[in-house]
Amino acid sequence: MAKKKKPACMCPKCLPGWLAAFGDLMSLLLTFFVLLLSMSTMDRKKIAEAIGSLNGAMSVLEGGIKTEVSHLRQQLATPLERQDETADSVNRIASAVVEANEFITNGGGPAITLEDAEEGFMITLPASLLFADASAEIVGDDAFLFLKRIAQIITQFPPDVEISVRGYTDDRKIRNSPLYRDNWDLSAARAISVVRELVKDGVAPDRIHGAGFGEFRPVATNATEEGRAKNRRVEIRFIAKKKDSKEKTKKTILDSGIGATTKIQEF
Repeated sequence: MAKKKKPACMCPKCLPGWLAAFGDLMSLLLTFFVLLLSMSTMDRKKIAEAIGSLNGAMSVLEGGIKTEVSHLRQQLATPLERQDETADSVNRIASAVVEANEFITNGGGPAITLEDAEEGFMITLPASLLFADASAEIVGDDAFLFLKRIAQIITQFPPDVEISVRGYTDDRKIRNSPLYRDNWDLSAARAISVVRELVKDGVAPDRIHGAGFGEFRPVATNATEEGRAKNRRVEIRFIAKKKDSKEKTKKTILDSGIGATTKIQEF
């Protein structure tokens, strides 16, 4: 007797068992990476810093972007022309000024500025960054760190570049001070304090000097508190003794986009 054929299965065809397991695995992996991303913080500046450091290690920064990492892990890119040691040092000073203005907060006072000058260029430091009122003693970690960095850069300048530190005050008179008779004394003492700190950090004593001008060379009006704050300042001037050095230094300042009286950034 012939056997009857079983009717074909009418159930729909299903996916293979391994494919279902694979789909579950992919879903779990996707969930895992979404959780990792949600718990992490994406810091664009730190990523840019890491990329800059990697580029520097691979020596691909020639003629491009100079990357310097500050003690606060802030990446800063500054246009750099590799003409000579002077150009490189000026760019490093400009970088230090920008970083200082970005991180130092002082109640909305005047900014540190880098300016073109007749003899070369100069850094202008607000007195409030360095000193307490009617005092010539440098205070604050930010001030010490900035001066230390500037001193390290100065040591790389050619020997024909002289450093002149000049102190200035507003027109308010000093009263009942056992240390300073007038604003001349105070401005000179502040300049000497900056000189001593720079020398302590490595600047050769024979290429730096200090001077005080009191209230007699204001850059703003003394009729307002804002103007008086601008007048209370210390200038670090970089004076090139040779004519060709002066021209190179000025050209570097102008190429960096820093005008004669342009502030880098207000803080």
